[in-house]
Formats: sequence, structure tokens, C-alpha cells
Amino acid sequence: MDSCMSVQREVEKVLTKFSKLKDHSVDTIDDFISSIESLRKELAEGPADGPVQMTQSSVLNQALHRVQEATGRMGQEHKDLHSTVSKNFVAEFSAVFTESAFEKEDCRELLNEIVCEHFLRQGKLDIAETLNEEAGLNLDPTQMEPFLEIHRILEALKRKNLQPALSWVAANRDRLLEMNSSLEFKLQQLQFLEMVSSNAHDPAFIIQQARQFARFAHKHTRELQVLMGSLLYMPQGLQNSPYAFLLDPIYWDEICDVFTRDACALMGMSVESPLSVSIRAGCKALPPLLNIRQVMQQRQVAGVWTNKDELPVEIDLGSEHRYHSIFACPILRQQSTEHNPPVRLICGHVISRDALHKLSSANKVKCPYCPVEQNPEEAKIVTF
Repeated sequence: MDSCMSVQREVEKVLTKFSKLKDHSVDTIDDFISSIESLRKELAEGPADGPVQMTQSSVLNQALHRVQEATGRMGQEHKDLHSTVSKNFVAEFSAVFTESAFEKEDCRELLNEIVCEHFLRQGKLDIAETLNEEAGLNLDPTQMEPFLEIHRILEALKRKNLQPALSWVAANRDRLLEMNSSLEFKLQQLQFLEMVSSNAHDPAFIIQQARQFARFAHKHTRELQVLMGSLLYMPQGLQNSPYAFLLDPIYWDEICDVFTRDACALMGMSVESPLSVSIRAGCKALPPLLNIRQVMQQRQVAGVWTNKDELPVEIDLGSEHRYHSIFACPILRQQSTEHNPPVRLICGHVISRDALHKLSSANKVKCPYCPVEQNPEEAKIVTF
């Protein structure tokens, strides 16, 4: 994080220098162009097959020398700008990763599949197909088709075309209802607002379309009340009414997110690409790992962290990277595992099984949080 903040400060300085360098370069180039144009015009006025005069040759050589000098100077200034920023980055990461992580064939294949899936999610099918062929993944074309359809629908939504999404919802209505999805209502809401904006002169048609919202009344009562209230302002236009917020472009961004979430859920996939999540998590985890490694080397205890599968410090990736609940023992400060599950004491407090064994003495264990004593065998394993 300190490196990133340092880079940010340097970037601000670089931007100022770059702006000045750009202005100076533009002026210099304009001067060169003007000089060269004058020389070219002067040469063109002379005889076509006549020799170049000594004065003209000298001027040409001087112009060429000036251009070479200016080009070299601008190149050096650009290098200085680059080094100002790049010096803040650490290029050596071998101390914090396991080189053998992808030595096994199944690990490499899994990595290639994750990268291929990422490109499919982004709609970059040509790259995914090339990777599939060169890495020998042998993905079935039917596995790629859902990604192609999702990308096509998202592109249509970005162009404010709701029809592909509505057709997809109609084809998957039963499964979406099982998920308690609000996607269909939100699509119908946007379509209705488009109708209100473009057919304000035909209130009978609008009211007829509004009756189709009856099946959503039990779940979206409040939203429907707002929609029906907006009809009072059709003659003057929604953009000039208290309901102008309904036309905010943010609702189109929201429908893209809702569609992506529900489509991925139907496919049994996470909303975000695992590759994107891994990279973001790695970017957050890398600075503290490099810092702790440097501290270990300075204190000559580099051998303390020998197991690369276990981190030497706790790294909080934020709430957005918490996907399931994990119990951490309040005594040993360790997360529970299959071999060290959480156990409940008769008083109701929960600790890990390893902590229970460490606290046990002569077939008795005293709760670390209250005066209750019990037999260790009375502790019950808790499943979250």
C-alpha cells in the first residue's frame, strides 16, 4: 500500500512534467515542420536538375542535426519520466509464491480452464477458442454457447434493447421464479417507461399495458404504486415531473448487473470471474507479504515462513471477498478445519477442539469465558 501511495504521488508529479513536455514537444515539432517546409519550398524553386548549393546543403545538415538532437532529448526525458514511476515497484516476487504450484498437469489444465472461462465471460470468443485449441482443453462448443448468448444480451441491453433479455427471461421463467428473481419485473418496468415516454399521446394503450403488471403486485407493490403515479404526468412528460428519476440511466446499468447475476446463477457459476477475483485478492495480499518477508530477512529469521501454503500474517481482503462463514477459535486465533472443528461447551461458549484439549486437565475443563466446569467429553461439535 505504501508503494501504491508513493506511486500516486509520483504520478501526479509525472503528469505535470508530462504536460510541460508535451507542450514543449509540440512547439518544437511545429518549428521543425515550418523550417522543413521552407527548405522544401526553396529547393523546389531552383532548377530541377541543378546542383545543391553549399548554403542549401549546410542548412539541410543543420536542420537534420537539430531534429536528431531534439529527438534524442525527448527520448531521454521520456525515460526519466518512466524511471520516476517504475522505481516504486518491486520486481522480485519469488519469495512469496510457490514455484511448483502449477507443475502438475491437472493444475495447469485447471488454470487454463479458468483463463478460458474468463475470456468467455468477456465475450472474447476468438481468444477463448484459440486458447482452447492450443492448450488442448477440448471444451465442447455447447459449453461456449451460453456465454455467447449472455454477451449478446448484455450488448443489447447496453444499447437499450430489451427484447433479447425478455425472450431469455420467458424461456427461463420457471427457474427464475424458483430463485425469487426480480429480473423480469425490472425488464418490464423499463419497457413500460419507454412506452410511457414514446406513447404519451395514447393513454388507453398505456393503461392496457399497465394491466400486465398485475402478476407482480404481490412482490413489487411499492414499485407499482410509483409507476402508476407517474401516469398522471404523461401529458407534460415524465422528464418534467417529480417522477423524472425513473428515467435515470442508472437503471440500465442496474439491469445489466441483475441479468448477469441471475444468468450466472442459472449456469451454476459465480457472478464474477474467478480469475478477476484472484487477481484482485492477490493485489491486496502481495504488499503485506512482501513487507513481512523483508522484515524477516532484516531480523535474520527468514526460515520462519517455510510453508508457502500458510500465510505468516492475517490478510483482510474486505467484505466483498467473504463468500462463506468461517469460525475462528477465540483462544488459539485459528480458523476451524475439518480436523479441528468448533465445539460447544455446556455453558454455550464455542471454542476449537484443539483449544479444548489444551485447556483440559484431569478430565475437567474450565470455560475460558465463565466459571462453568465440565467434562471434555460433554463438548458437542458445531456445524455451521
